[in-house]
Amino acid sequence: MIVAARERWLGTILLVILMAITIVPFISLFITALHPQRTYPPGLTWPETAHWENFAIAFQSARMLELLWSSVLIELAVVPVAILIATLAGFALGHLRPAGGRVVFIVFLLGLTLPLEGIIVPLYYQIRDMGLLNTRWALILPLIGLFMPFAVVWMRAHFVNMPTELSEAARVDGATTWQLFWRIHVPLSTPAISSLAILLFLWTWNQFLLAVVLVSDPTQRTMAGALGAFQGQWGTDIPLLCAGSLLILTPTLIVFLVFQRQFVSALLQGSLKG
Repeated sequence: MIVAARERWLGTILLVILMAITIVPFISLFITALHPQRTYPPGLTWPETAHWENFAIAFQSARMLELLWSSVLIELAVVPVAILIATLAGFALGHLRPAGGRVVFIVFLLGLTLPLEGIIVPLYYQIRDMGLLNTRWALILPLIGLFMPFAVVWMRAHFVNMPTELSEAARVDGATTWQLFWRIHVPLSTPAISSLAILLFLWTWNQFLLAVVLVSDPTQRTMAGALGAFQGQWGTDIPLLCAGSLLILTPTLIVFLVFQRQFVSALLQGSLKG
C-alpha cells in the first residue's frame, strides 16, 4: 500500500514537472508580447501596462489573413491526399499482404531514416526543374511524399491487427476488395485515421524549412514558414515577434486540444493491439 502511494505521488510530481516545462515557454512568450514595442523584457516580469495592441499590430504586419488562407489551402491539398494514399497502401500491406509486400514495407521503413536536411538540396533542384518554385505546389507535392513513410507504416500497423474473420465473412457474402476496404475496414479505422490526420495537420502547419527554401513569397507559404519573413522584418522588436509567434501557434494548439481524445484513443488502441 505504501509502495503504491509512493509510486502515485512520484508519477504526479513527474507529470507536474513535465507540464511546467511545456507551459513555461508559452507563458514567457505571452508575457513578453505584452511589453512595449522595441524593448527587451527582463525575464518573466509582467509589464506595468499590458500592450494588447501588439497582437493586432502583429496580425496586420504579418498579413495573417493571407497566411491563414495559404495554410488552409496547403492543408486541404496535403492532408486528405496523404490520408487516402496511406490508408490504401496500409490496407494493402497490412491486410491483403500481396507478393513482395514485405520488400515494399522495408522501403517505407528506410524512408523514415532519411533526414529532411539531407534531401533538401536535390529536392530544390527537382522542384526548380519542374517549374514549381515559389508556388504552393512546391510545398504540397514534397510534403505528400515526405509524409508517406510514416503514414503508411502507421496505417499498416493498424490494418495488420484487424481480424481476418471480418474479411472472410464479407468475401462469403460476395464483397469485392473495394467494398471490403470502404464499407468494413475504413469505418473501423476511424481512430487511426483521425489521429494520423491530426499529426499530418500539425506537421504541415508547422513546416518551416521547406517553406523557406522552396517558396520566396511569404504569402504562398505556411504560417510557420512565413515567420521567417516576419522575423526578418521585426527581429529586433522582441514583443512584436512574440505576439506574431503566438498568433501562428494558436491554431495548432486549438486543433490539438479539440481532438486530443481521438488522438490518445488511437495511441491506446495501438498499444493494446500491439
